[in-house]
Amino acid sequence: MGKLIYAANVSLDGYLEDENGAFDWSVPDEQVHAFWNDHERRIGTSLYGRRMYETMRVWEDDDWLADEPEVVREYAQIWRASDKVVYSSTLTEVSTARTLIENHFDPEGVRLLKERSDSDLSIGGAGIAAEAFRHGLVDECVLLLCPVAVGGGKPALPRGLRLNLALLDERRFDNGVVYVRYAVRSD
Repeated sequence: MGKLIYAANVSLDGYLEDENGAFDWSVPDEQVHAFWNDHERRIGTSLYGRRMYETMRVWEDDDWLADEPEVVREYAQIWRASDKVVYSSTLTEVSTARTLIENHFDPEGVRLLKERSDSDLSIGGAGIAAEAFRHGLVDECVLLLCPVAVGGGKPALPRGLRLNLALLDERRFDNGVVYVRYAVRSD
């Protein structure tokens, strides 16, 4: 059985994006990018909301990768090798391989996907992750806390929902980013 892992770059004040929708403050350096590569290697299926999928699908295209560092090109290969499920009521087709569209988030379908999976799953996008948290589907949170406060924007964790967490791991990177990994406790 796979675990469902919510993974995100987060500002120190708890946001995925600033008030303008920008997240340029979270662009990883090589060390952090290598961390994300190692994390993503364990993921067999990624679950996305429409907007996160549209952000991530850039990894399908080779055109911009030629002059990028090896760690970036490696991430593209890892991303392409995983299965993807996009939850969207507006998308009718996808532009990436190994990708399915579901027109709504189905908690029972995600439970079955977890039960049948030999590897872990990830969930990305604040809205879809909030739904998974509300239905008790998220097993772990992997957060990279970036050394910036953006003052507002899209919250990384769902509002109005108490989450009891147990620290599993932590690490500090040379650029000041701090990794924390928590189990989501059912109590």
